Amino acid sequence: MTLRLTDEQDAALTALAAAQGISKNEAAARAIHDSASRLSRHDRIADSTDRVVARYGDLLDRLGQ
Repeated sequence: MTLRLTDEQDAALTALAAAQGISKNEAAARAIHDSASRLSRHDRIADSTDRVVARYGDLLDRLGQ
């Protein structure tokens, strides 16, 4: 796979890899994994929040008054 980056993105990736003492390939792979993990966590939190609001919405409204 070829990853096409702007000069600015390449510089950022180079700095990230250097700071972590890893290759640029490993830095890119870790960044992708971390981003995917955050999205997954965000989705789970949003689903949980929806369930809580559906179940306890009236109570939360009363407590907020």
